[in-house]
Amino acid sequence: MDETEAEYRLWGELRGRHLNGYKFVRQVPLGPFIADFVCREKGLIVELDGSQHADSPTDPARTAWLNGRGYAVLRFWNHEVLAERSLTRSWLASMERFLPPHPTSASLRPPSPRWGEEGAS
Repeated sequence: MDETEAEYRLWGELRGRHLNGYKFVRQVPLGPFIADFVCREKGLIVELDGSQHADSPTDPARTAWLNGRGYAVLRFWNHEVLAERSLTRSWLASMERFLPPHPTSASLRPPSPRWGEEGAS
């Protein structure tokens, strides 16, 4: 797989459930397209675009096709990801509104009893 430097950097931030506990996969075939990064659980696609996408007549149709299948598509420019790491962090923060904290087994357990209550040590 030939990935861009921007894809490599963003993948470092998304892999291993680093973004609110959600799993992302990369280079996912969806119909006639390949999505850069996909969170299947939340139906979120993150695309990184180079300059060839600046006036692309096919990108709106691609996004519409993906939206029609239940995906939200977020697009970022490669050069912006490469320009400053803090900018990438701010994008990740903006994606958090699409990805609230993931329900984990710890968050689904009833709270432990407080000191002095029945069952407390």
